[in-house]
Amino acid sequence: MILETFAVGPLACNCTVLGDEEAGEAIVIDPGDEVGRIHRLLVKHGLKLKQILITHAHIDHVGGALKLKRLTGAPIFLNESDLPQLKLMAAQAAWLGIPTPETAPPDVSLTDGMQVGLDRYPAQVMHTPGHTQGSVCLHFVPLNLLVAGDTLFAGSIGRTDLPGGDFHQIIDSIHSRLLTLPDETRVLPGHGEATTIGDERAGNPFLQKT
Repeated sequence: MILETFAVGPLACNCTVLGDEEAGEAIVIDPGDEVGRIHRLLVKHGLKLKQILITHAHIDHVGGALKLKRLTGAPIFLNESDLPQLKLMAAQAAWLGIPTPETAPPDVSLTDGMQVGLDRYPAQVMHTPGHTQGSVCLHFVPLNLLVAGDTLFAGSIGRTDLPGGDFHQIIDSIHSRLLTLPDETRVLPGHGEATTIGDERAGNPFLQKT
């Protein structure tokens, strides 16, 4: 198995490449930028890209998806509730002072309960609105791994002051969906360091009952 997570772009979005060397296949999660670097990694390991999975449609997570699709032919998966975010791409770019990346509607909508990923390393889609209305997390049960996008961070949660954000909704998503997972579940957030469900349940200040 190949599992590499590295920060890309000006906002240091965590992009994850998961590959099955025996099958020669891979998925990429949140290719927000630096598509050449992502593509070189796939070529280095001789992996055919099967899916491009986007946790939500903020520019730092989706900005490189269409370029990567054109390089590899892999379909883009994104929850359709984030289509309004794609329409705001020029505004998102203006907020950051960067060029507007070309985007397109997804080939497949990531719906709650859907299975994605690779045959040996499947993931269940968990719809976790709050950071955006289409935000999803990907739970790789065989790997005891949650790719959380910008829903849950080490010691924090995703911001909710941007279009489509809702504080009460994200808190409910985390409590009702993510905190039901085993404490030992490793969490790869959209930015920053990895954590575990247990650590966040015990110490995340946003998740403590008052």
